[in-house]
Amino acid sequence: LFQLFLQPPLHFTSFSGGHLTTARFHTLLYTKMEHLIGIAGKDFVVIAADKSVNVSVARIHHNDDKIMVLDEKRMFATVGPKGDTAQFSEYVEKNIKLYALRNGVDLSTDSVAHWARKEIATALRKGPYQVDSLIAGLDEGKEGSLFTIDYLGSLQKVPFGAHGYGAFFVLSILDRHYKPDLSLEDAVSLLKLCAQEIGHRFLAPPAGFIVKAITKDGVRVVE
Repeated sequence: LFQLFLQPPLHFTSFSGGHLTTARFHTLLYTKMEHLIGIAGKDFVVIAADKSVNVSVARIHHNDDKIMVLDEKRMFATVGPKGDTAQFSEYVEKNIKLYALRNGVDLSTDSVAHWARKEIATALRKGPYQVDSLIAGLDEGKEGSLFTIDYLGSLQKVPFGAHGYGAFFVLSILDRHYKPDLSLEDAVSLLKLCAQEIGHRFLAPPAGFIVKAITKDGVRVVE
C-alpha cells in the first residue's frame, strides 16, 4: 500500500452558545492529478475530462467518466476523491429530478449551480466534499452557460474554466485563443490543443480524455 501524501489539517474555531468549538479536518486528501476543461459558446457548451482515477502515486482506473449528464440540457463534471465525486454527483442529479417532479418545472442552469454551491458551502463544517466541479447548461432561448465551483463553495460563471493541475497549463491557452463567437468545432480543436499541452508538459500524462457537448439537439459524446 502506498503512503498518502496529505496536507496539514485545517483548524476552524467558532463561538456558539458560550462555548468555543474547534472543527478539524484534512483538506485535499487527493493529489489533483485530474483534469477538467470547459468552454461555453453561443449555442453550445463542451467539457473535456481525463479518464484517469489516481490515488497518491497509483493509477487505479484508466477509463472513468467524470462528466455526469443531469438531463438533456445540463452536465455536471467533477474531480476529486472518487467517493466524494460519485456521492455528490448523484446527490445533485437526484435532487434536480425530485424538484422537477414536485414542482412540474425544471431548474435553470443558473439555479442548479447556485444550489450546488450552497450544498458544498453548508457541508464545509459538517462533512466537506473534496470536489471541484464544472456545471454546463444550454437553457431555452439563452446562450450556453458554464459555472465553476471549487471545494470551498466558490462559484463563478465563466466563458471557459479548468480544474486540477492541468489548469496551470491550459488557462493561458484558453485565454489566448477563446473568442465569444467560437464554433463547436473550433472549441473542440482548442480542447485538443489543451490536451496536447497537458500530455507534453505534465509529469504524469493522463490516460486519455472524454469530451461531451451540449447543443440544441441535447448531449452527445464528441469523438
